[in-house]
Amino acid sequence: MAPMHFEAVVVGSGFGGSVTAYRLAEAGLNVCLLERGKAYPPGSFPRSPHRMRKNFWDPSAGLYGMFDVWSFRGLGAVVSSGLGGGSLIYANVLLRKDEHWFVKEDLRDGGYEYWPVNRADLDPHYDRVERMMKAQPYPIEHAPYNTTSKTNAFKAAAQDLQLQWFRPPLAVTFANEGRPPVPGQPIQEDPSLHGPDYVRSTCRLCGECDIGCNYGSKNSLDFNYLSAAKRHGADIRTRCEVRSFAPRPGGGYTISYVEHQPEHEGKPLDTSDPAVLPLQTITADRLILAAGTLGSTYLLLKNKENFPRLSKKLGTRFCGNGDLLTFAVKCSETSGGKRMPRVIDSSYGPVITSTIRVPDQLDGNGAAGRGFYLQDAGYPDFANWMLQLLDTPSMARRALHVLRRIVRQWLRNEPESNLSAEIADLFGTTELSAGSMPILGMGRDIPDGNMWLNGKRLDIDWTKKRSTPYFDHVMRTSKQIADALGATFRENPTYRLNRLLTVHPLGGCPMGRDEAEGVVDAYGQVFNYPGLYIADGSVMPGPVGPNPSLTIAALADRFADHMLTKDAFVMSTADNVQPEPMPEPLPEPMPVLASSAAAPHLGLQFTETMKGHFSTRVTDDYARAAAQGEADGSPFQFTLTITADDVDQMLADAEHSARLSGSVLAPALSPDPLSVADGTFNLFVVDAEQERTRRMRYRMVMETTDGRAYYFDGFKVIHDDFGFDVWADTTTLYITVYEGRSADGPLVGKGILKIFATDFARQLTTIEITNAESLSERLSAKARFGQFFLGALYETYKGFEMPGQQLAM
Repeated sequence: MAPMHFEAVVVGSGFGGSVTAYRLAEAGLNVCLLERGKAYPPGSFPRSPHRMRKNFWDPSAGLYGMFDVWSFRGLGAVVSSGLGGGSLIYANVLLRKDEHWFVKEDLRDGGYEYWPVNRADLDPHYDRVERMMKAQPYPIEHAPYNTTSKTNAFKAAAQDLQLQWFRPPLAVTFANEGRPPVPGQPIQEDPSLHGPDYVRSTCRLCGECDIGCNYGSKNSLDFNYLSAAKRHGADIRTRCEVRSFAPRPGGGYTISYVEHQPEHEGKPLDTSDPAVLPLQTITADRLILAAGTLGSTYLLLKNKENFPRLSKKLGTRFCGNGDLLTFAVKCSETSGGKRMPRVIDSSYGPVITSTIRVPDQLDGNGAAGRGFYLQDAGYPDFANWMLQLLDTPSMARRALHVLRRIVRQWLRNEPESNLSAEIADLFGTTELSAGSMPILGMGRDIPDGNMWLNGKRLDIDWTKKRSTPYFDHVMRTSKQIADALGATFRENPTYRLNRLLTVHPLGGCPMGRDEAEGVVDAYGQVFNYPGLYIADGSVMPGPVGPNPSLTIAALADRFADHMLTKDAFVMSTADNVQPEPMPEPLPEPMPVLASSAAAPHLGLQFTETMKGHFSTRVTDDYARAAAQGEADGSPFQFTLTITADDVDQMLADAEHSARLSGSVLAPALSPDPLSVADGTFNLFVVDAEQERTRRMRYRMVMETTDGRAYYFDGFKVIHDDFGFDVWADTTTLYITVYEGRSADGPLVGKGILKIFATDFARQLTTIEITNAESLSERLSAKARFGQFFLGALYETYKGFEMPGQQLAM
């Protein structure tokens, strides 16, 4: 039985995966989303110690919970496992990456990051995501929200220090549409994928956002993108953990995964034993990895042998988005000349309500150093009880004092019938629990970490060494805020041990202008592997700066547009389809470490699939060989990526040369796919012996898995015969195969391959201009290529007409 096939398979349900699955399903594609974790409807997030101890992810130990904790040499990381990914445990903040922070450093001269996209590219996608997530600032102008002490205190500290303070957009529902915000009201909306029995309520100000909102108040991805994707027909599968994937002969990908059964919870298992967890397989035209920075990079590293042409930049540009947690403890204020405890009450309200932005040197206006954000982090109410217990010595003294009073009254036979005041005194001033505020910092650290496999486990060598000036600046400013709050400043205990904790790991599969610079292009497509995309934090070529969730989602939305939109070079004049006008990207301000070297050439890349038949028995005639191959059941097909590093040089050169890479399926030569090496492609080379004739040449070495090699020599003849033959000429390839690595070897066989209409349509969508800085530059290069292509056809078939159509590559 053949594996189930989908037009797109998405791995992971975080901000990248959910957005991509929704956009593709909305467009009518047959989409399958695989999420390793389980669904968490409202009310299912654990709170008790007994249930919380099971809320971690390690299937080998029988744990299938939400928190996945990683530990590396210089840092630790906390990510999420569950339907909705990181949105289940993030703090709801949706901030855009600063316009000036899309840095373009010279990577060959000491630079660390180069963003191939800019703010203008992402703004339409930011808009779209914000609408879907229903982002809004904390409604502090309304009661009871105006009594949120931590918000008011953070604002006051920022004003004292003359820092920029604001309320960021939050993905939280505070009110029904058209109604004033009121805590705990049922949210009026269509049922989510969890079903009609799970009704959400407006924010109850409980500070539990980071451990899962049991009231459904936070607009996590399961309530918007994933529910919408399911309504559009997406097949969403939970408890399905992807183990491997590989290209399919002829295009697309094969994906293998295991399914974690509910009855496995609490039972240690050998999760690598196929008898315990049998592999299941599906196939897809497109594969989108969205398993997060750690997950996607790990999966690619683990399956690297299936992708020999992956960029060598896999595993690079890792950073923690500058995450640094510090604490302002026992805040106070002066009243009547006396120091009094200051109530912060960090557990009241959402986890984050307001933000301070510290400018970057890229912003100009005299700013120095790398910029960052500070936020008034909160925590659940039960954390206050834990803090109160930390004040044990003073509480014990108070308890002993109260006990002595009670015993004295009993001995004197003067018992106090009302002990309320005495019991209240046991809590003291609650200065530690009520007066403490975590301060969350994040910003532009240096993405100089590397990720690799150490045996079977992921390892990272990132340390804060190069980023120390940045972290010191964050630390100093956080301390100034603590001082302004009359608090004792407490740095992160691990900071002096050169270990940090990040909840925003980024990088590992960075975007780049070409494969020498990144793993994916500016649209998330993996170089050399058409149809393979990555849409999560791993594609960031550096830190986002503010909370990265919105930027991850916006990039995924942009990537989805690219997957769905026909190439701008292909237009049907019969249907009068015109490309959608797009604004010219704004010029990039203040480039950092600008290179004195010339800008890289614009490259060209597209992928072609051809299929046909091949015979080793007939070697003197192409047509008879193809017919014999078909009769013998001897298919031959390839999927090749044609790459030119300089499209203009390719067009100007008489040979019009480009590189070939890809794979070949030819059972007559090998039961396994053959890989292509030393491939050369020539486009429309003038035939010196035949008038008005051009040839397309395909020459390459095909290598088997056991070390054998065959030489492939193919050509298309572009010649104006009687009748309309332009389609047949440009889609028919005559092939000869020799033993060895050149045409000097023994002749093995011949055949004919053709491009079928569906493969041709897919080929049109793969044409890419690489290294382009702007949309206009990209379209201009495509236009030059199109003019050459059509011009060559016109010169060959002068006077030919295709009624109602414009021929395009």
